[in-house]
Amino acid sequence: MRMKTTLSLCGLLLAGSVLAYEAGAVLAMLEPGEELPGGEAGTTDDFGKNAFSLPMPGLSDQQKTDFVVGNSFFKKPWVEAPSSTAARDGLGPHFIAQSCGACHALDGRGAPPDFDDGIQQEQPLALLLRLSVPGRNGPQPHPVYGDQFNNRAIPGVKPEGEIAIRYTEQTGNFADGETYTLLKPHYSFSKLNYGPMPADIQVSPRVAPQMIGLGLLEAIPEADILANAARQKAENKGIAGQPNYVYDVFARRELIGRFGWKANVGSIAHQSAGAFHGDIGITSAQFPQETCTPAQKDCARSPSGGKPEIGKKKLDQVILYSRTLAVPARRDADTPEVLRGKQVFAQSQCISCHTASYTTGAFAAVPQLAGQKIWPYTDLLLHDMGEGLADHRPDGRANGRQWKTPPLWGLGLVPAVNGHSRLLHDGRARNASEAILWHGGEAEASKQAYLALPKADREALLAFLKSL
Repeated sequence: MRMKTTLSLCGLLLAGSVLAYEAGAVLAMLEPGEELPGGEAGTTDDFGKNAFSLPMPGLSDQQKTDFVVGNSFFKKPWVEAPSSTAARDGLGPHFIAQSCGACHALDGRGAPPDFDDGIQQEQPLALLLRLSVPGRNGPQPHPVYGDQFNNRAIPGVKPEGEIAIRYTEQTGNFADGETYTLLKPHYSFSKLNYGPMPADIQVSPRVAPQMIGLGLLEAIPEADILANAARQKAENKGIAGQPNYVYDVFARRELIGRFGWKANVGSIAHQSAGAFHGDIGITSAQFPQETCTPAQKDCARSPSGGKPEIGKKKLDQVILYSRTLAVPARRDADTPEVLRGKQVFAQSQCISCHTASYTTGAFAAVPQLAGQKIWPYTDLLLHDMGEGLADHRPDGRANGRQWKTPPLWGLGLVPAVNGHSRLLHDGRARNASEAILWHGGEAEASKQAYLALPKADREALLAFLKSL
C-alpha cells in the first residue's frame, strides 16, 4: 500500500523543541496529494539506489514488456560495426558515451569529472559541450566540429579532442556572517584533431539530468505553461518567464519546448532519437545521417551499423521507457522543519518559477498519465538567470542568459542514487545551497532573500528541498 504522510496533533506537540527556534514562524500546510508527486499513476515508494529506475504503476502487460526492452537498449553499451551483436552495433564514429545509461547512471543525474588535488582525473562523460558560431540567421553549427563536441571515437577514427575544466573560487557570506565558497568553471579544448577552435566559438556545458517523470511533464497542457508566463507578468515582480519553441522531428512542426536545460526539445521522442544520434552516434529514421562534417574524412569512411542503426520498434521502446520512469514519493513531508521550509520557499518567491503542481491533460502515448495531479516544481519556462550562469549561446528562442526552470522532484534522492549532490546545468553547485547562491537575474531577489535568512530558516528551506 502506498505510503501516506499526515501531520498529527501528537506530532505537533512532540515537535516543541523543533519549533522553538522558529519564534512564532508560520508553518505551511501539506496539501492533499502532495506526498505523491507523480500522482497515483506515476509515483513509487522506493528511496534507495534504484529510486529513479522503476516503472510507473499501472502499465499494461505490453507496456511492461516494452519498458524492460527499452531499459536494456537504454543501459547496455553499443559497439562499433560490424559486430556479431548486430542489434547493438553502429556506435560512433564520434561519440561521448556508449549508452544512454552511461551518462544517466541509474536514470539519475550526471556530474562533472572528479578532481584530485586540483587535477582533472578523466574526460567528461555525463557533461557535454554544445557548440555553435554566430551566423547571419542566428547561431550555426561549427563547420568542422558541428554542434556538439565529441571526445571519443571508434578505432580508426580520431576523437575530436579533449576537454579541460578548471575552477576558480568565489567567496561570500550570509547576513549572519557565515561564509560560503562557490566554484566557477572554465572550459577549454586541447589535442584538437581537426584544427583549432575559432575565437568566436560559443560553448554551452550541459550535464545529464535525471530521467524521472518525463512523460508526466510531456502531459502538462501547453495552456498551463503559457498561463505561468501570463501569471508572472501580471505579478510584476521582475520575473518574466518565456516559452521556447522548437522544431520536433516526430511531430514535424514547432512545439513548445519542455526538455533540455534551455527547453530546447519539445518531446521525449525527439530527445531520445536526438541523444542516440548526438551522444552515441546511432542513426535513426529521424536522424539518418552520421554527424561527420566534411573535414572529418576518417569519420565519413567508417563502417555503418545499418540504415538506420536503431529501428523504429526499438526506438519506440526506449521512448516508452523514458516516458514511464516513476517519481519517488516525498519523504518527511509533514515534519515541522520541512513545512517551515516550504513556507520560506514561498516567501522567498522561489515558487514563482518553481510552480508546484499541475493536472496532466490527455496523453495518447501513455493514456494512464492523463488526469494526474503532479508536483514537479517547474514552470517549464526560460528565465534570465544572470551573468554568473550565462553561457552566451542562444538555443532556439533562448538567449545566452536564459535557462529553463528545472523540475525539483527527486532532488533529495540524488545522493542516494548517484553518490553526489552536484546541481545546476553544468554541475558546478556542490549542493542545493550553492545552487541557490548561483541564482541571479530574475532570481536575484530570491537569492538575496536566502542570504538574509537566519540559519534555522536556511536549514528548513534545505530540508524542504531534500524532501522533494
